[in-house]
Amino acid sequence: MTSSDGSVKPAKDMRTWIAELEAAGELIRIDKPVDPLTQMGSLLYQSREKAMFFEKLPHGWRSLGQAPANVRHAAIAFGATEETVIPLVAEKLGKRIPPVMVDTGPVKDIKLGKGEFDLTQLPVHVAGQRDGGPVIGSGLVVSKDPDTGQRNVSFHRLQIKGPNKSGIPLYPRHTWKNYLKYQARNEPMPVAIFIGHYPLYYVAAATTAAYGVDEFEIAGGFLGEAVRLVKCETVDLEVPADAEIVLEGHIPPHYREEEGPFSEFQDYYVTGTGKNPIVEYQCMTRRHDAIFKNLQNGSEMEGCVFHKIPMSATIYRRLKDVGGGVNLHNVMMLPGVFAVVVQMTQRFYGEAKNVLLAALTSEYHHPKIAIAVDADVDIFNHSELMWALATRVNPDKDVVIIPGTHNHGMDASLPELGAAGTGLWQRFGSKMLIDATIPPLADAEARAKFERIRPHNPELKLEDFAADASLPLVRGLPQRFFGSKLIR
Repeated sequence: MTSSDGSVKPAKDMRTWIAELEAAGELIRIDKPVDPLTQMGSLLYQSREKAMFFEKLPHGWRSLGQAPANVRHAAIAFGATEETVIPLVAEKLGKRIPPVMVDTGPVKDIKLGKGEFDLTQLPVHVAGQRDGGPVIGSGLVVSKDPDTGQRNVSFHRLQIKGPNKSGIPLYPRHTWKNYLKYQARNEPMPVAIFIGHYPLYYVAAATTAAYGVDEFEIAGGFLGEAVRLVKCETVDLEVPADAEIVLEGHIPPHYREEEGPFSEFQDYYVTGTGKNPIVEYQCMTRRHDAIFKNLQNGSEMEGCVFHKIPMSATIYRRLKDVGGGVNLHNVMMLPGVFAVVVQMTQRFYGEAKNVLLAALTSEYHHPKIAIAVDADVDIFNHSELMWALATRVNPDKDVVIIPGTHNHGMDASLPELGAAGTGLWQRFGSKMLIDATIPPLADAEARAKFERIRPHNPELKLEDFAADASLPLVRGLPQRFFGSKLIR
């Protein structure tokens, strides 16, 4: 890549990300030996605030996990803050940059054919007690529409089933659509799976755009520079030149094997388990000192964070123009990503419900609950959200249930139709919207009744009086008490 002064700058990769996290004080280095099969999952699950870099793993491997561990980390990758990252990503969604082809890159340092690599020797961890075995959660799957050649990049868990075989659940979206076309021809679908890169590649892969949109273009828009791609060795696909590892293989048509259960993003094991396709691998390319990327799943874990950002931004982008322009402040998916909170200032009675209806019918299947709150509610503080629900909702008027809706196949709380590995797989349930806003700007008198308590002397600062400088302060109090988010 060429900088403004004409010099060549290195492309952002996972090593860039490790350095950025360390510089921000957000990385923990683990220099003791760790067993990925029995210890790593527990360590990752405990680390909700810091990324972890494991330096002593079997077979000489190193690994990065919980990076990002939270929305704050994701904001660092975008050069934003927790409060500003969603509007920024929403803006970047409209600025796609096509990738560029290069002859080679670090991911081509070592090339291994079938029989020369062994997936069971990778430091793939076991995430939860009931997991069916080690599973790669950080592999981004590249496939193509065989009719148009359009690329798709997406997340899929990959259960290690042998030296050159893994499972692969295919949710009925774009990769599944590509696979059905190959299956109709009775041909295996070529795939290339890259493991380990800058986090914005993962955010791009988690972005649901129209079928045929290249997620590498979305990644380029997020990065502000074109993604560097190289040709694969054994399949007609392209992968990032600066990735850590690439696996090349095929998904056979019409074939299924038992797969799962596994820890998933909503904090349960059961969803997606069953007869799923497999991948058979014939090539691995990697950096000479490749760092493996492990991804721990669960609610508010890394896998959830990667999906929260593009979901929230996509919904934000949709909502800002509802009804001629909403006074929209922020949007954030809640833990488990089946619920979304919309921070807005309602101009007229009923406007919040209109906005929430749009939030429930976005590009994503996930949202089944949508909540609207005002700007004085800190949407990153779940106690604040519960307070708004408790003090600003009249259930008879402010809660609406929409029955008979198509919901996400991984939502275990709803009745399941079909099964994993089939086209009918979905949940047939309902959706709910909750208007937890106060009266609109158009009714200033009614709105004024909801002015929040403020202290008598807001200039005083607790830290100036507390003997213990480490005394924890309740999040949200400075905003509420000192007037930065007062209701007008």
